[in-house]
Amino acid sequence: MKTLLKPNPENHCFGCGGANARGMQLTFEQDDAARRIRGAFRISADYQGGPGFVHGGIIGTLLDEVMAKVSRFAGDHAVTAELTVEYLRPVPVDRELVVEGWEVGRAGRKRSRVGEIRDASGAVLACGRGTFIEIDPARLRAVVESPSAPQSSGDNKV
Repeated sequence: MKTLLKPNPENHCFGCGGANARGMQLTFEQDDAARRIRGAFRISADYQGGPGFVHGGIIGTLLDEVMAKVSRFAGDHAVTAELTVEYLRPVPVDRELVVEGWEVGRAGRKRSRVGEIRDASGAVLACGRGTFIEIDPARLRAVVESPSAPQSSGDNKV
């Protein structure tokens, strides 16, 4: 079974949140049979680094997002502890791209995942390896909602 993962209108995440007007609002597909998360994207020039190519930080964002979504298979919540990106070829803007992520290992709360960005021909343009740590969402929410949690003043607009 395949499930479409649309941006949540209450989530402010830059990559996948629907409540972030300046975010990417990425939509993914969850492939239960293959246990993979996939997204098909055409990244606009708004996200370029060098002329005609996707910014390296955005490439990292795409890989982080697709690997993070792999948590859906186990129903857990895991946050990025480490992310390594290998930039194999320039990633062009305004071209069809496929981003895919899957899990390669689990040990306690630690999750090891891999992600790839491919072009329409299937050539791998960038790949990532990530370590994700399972968290208790209630504890995270308590920390975020704590009066001592850092608050944004809104003055640092980009």
